[in-house]
Amino acid sequence: MVEARPIPIEQLIAAAHEAGLRVPIEQTELWGAYEETIEGRGLWGSYVIAEGETPLAFVTLTSMDTHGYRYLRSLHGPLWVEAPDAARESEGLAALAAAVRERERSVAFLRLAIAHELPETRPVLSTVPYDKTVVMDLHGGDEDAIFADMKPRGRRDVRKALRECPAVFADETETASEDFSPYYAVMQETAERDGFVPAPASDYQDLLDLLAPDHARLFAGRVDGVVRAWTLATLMDGYAVRYYAASSSETRRQHIPDMMIIRECVALAGLGCAYYDHMGIGSDFSPSLSSLNEFKTKFSKEVVDVAPNRDLPLRKNFYRALEAAKGLKGRIGR
Repeated sequence: MVEARPIPIEQLIAAAHEAGLRVPIEQTELWGAYEETIEGRGLWGSYVIAEGETPLAFVTLTSMDTHGYRYLRSLHGPLWVEAPDAARESEGLAALAAAVRERERSVAFLRLAIAHELPETRPVLSTVPYDKTVVMDLHGGDEDAIFADMKPRGRRDVRKALRECPAVFADETETASEDFSPYYAVMQETAERDGFVPAPASDYQDLLDLLAPDHARLFAGRVDGVVRAWTLATLMDGYAVRYYAASSSETRRQHIPDMMIIRECVALAGLGCAYYDHMGIGSDFSPSLSSLNEFKTKFSKEVVDVAPNRDLPLRKNFYRALEAAKGLKGRIGR
């Protein structure tokens, strides 16, 4: 019988490592502490999904309180010991749902990384999930090794940037931790240009305060001493993620993003990272992200499949009402 059992998060990480798994930073108590700094969020609990004494998957859940209801989210979880087929994944999700209901019946739904399009799951009500990403191999650690894994277009663009880019690259983690305002101004410019609403400056500052320097680094490119572009990367288990990036409008003409990529790779390799994940790109599953593909895909010859976020309704009638409200809002907005 498959069941989900509570497990202290420190034991979850140790057990996942024992099973040979890489633990994403979002599954750790470090990330839970960061979530606690954001209103309406908090570390809710961790579970092992097991068949008898054999662990099948591990998952850490964050509570998300919004619009008068609560749902639970797991970024990049569950972590499966072996990739499940649809039947096994469904069985594990049912066990997790039962455990959540037993503890708190008011939870409306779970938002999890679910590989298969199962009958019991639904497309997410909010956010843009993705099922493909670009991951750069940093083994070797020097520019030549990293260039070898790029597409020809990536090598050409980056080498041009190294020749012509006027920006000075540096790890500015400590500087940004002391005063994030110059970096946030660049994020605000990026958001206005690209049409999104940035998180409050405190979110980025808190992430640095709690995770840096061991699990978060901020890299910046400056021209004439002014920050023109920056990247905030997370680091865990030898795996880096390009979590946030911002750039002023003139940076593309100056080739700063391409210069930043290679410098970030070398710096992260020096910190012991073997891989650098650029997060989501567009696909048939997430066509709205396709504008990211031209830039991201040139840095690696391979695109990696990942389990996308899907919703697992627990209070099904309530979830249908949320879907209806979303549909009505969409029609009114047209």
